[in-house]
Amino acid sequence: MIQSVSTATATTSTQDPKAAKLKSAAQAFEAVFLRQMIGSMRQAGLGDGMLDSDASNQFRDMADSKLADSMSQKGVLGIADMLIKQMTPIVEHSAGDATTGAKA
Repeated sequence: MIQSVSTATATTSTQDPKAAKLKSAAQAFEAVFLRQMIGSMRQAGLGDGMLDSDASNQFRDMADSKLADSMSQKGVLGIADMLIKQMTPIVEHSAGDATTGAKA
């Protein structure tokens, strides 16, 4: 199994609500990306199977969605980690602006 090599999620504090929201949003984005990727891979199949039906397709879609959620939480592709690294300075900067604006 592929494991993430990033340290971005290790450094995010669970006490910081902005960091937790950022991590959650990044993982949700990665899950959506993975759902789209898995769906595209399914469409590229060789044809209909003998046991394919609307019901089996629906359950396959639900299983694919669960797989995408699980993969995003484990950080398999590392997309969420890259987003966290990229967006953390922006979130910290906007948090600094919000606190200085409230004091003024």
